[in-house]
Amino acid sequence: QVQLVESGGGLVQAGGSLRLSCAASGRTFSWYAMGWFRQAPGKEREFVASISWSGGSTYYADSVKGRFTISRDNAKNTVYLQMNSLKPEDTANYYCAADGQPGRRGASPYLHEYNYWGQGTQVTVSS
Repeated sequence: QVQLVESGGGLVQAGGSLRLSCAASGRTFSWYAMGWFRQAPGKEREFVASISWSGGSTYYADSVKGRFTISRDNAKNTVYLQMNSLKPEDTANYYCAADGQPGRRGASPYLHEYNYWGQGTQVTVSS
């Protein structure tokens, strides 16, 4: 079992930045690829970014590519999402997730392959 707790959300003006953190406990964090997803009111949860267990591979949704950066610190059992040049359409509840398959090569963008989820942190971008 992996427990995940997100933090760092808040209210920011368009063009601003936020850094989300996701602290993990439980099973060995460094075995798992990690992902960030988001869900806006009335919309389905969608992929934002993912990172392999080693941190060597990262993947991004087209909508955030060039603006968001995912990273991890396995010594601190933490994964981060640096969000720059934020837009009102980035407003959503952001969720951290751990892959259900330890040691997976790469990092999946598919929601159903993530078994462990945090409670989410709200990001609101005002225009």
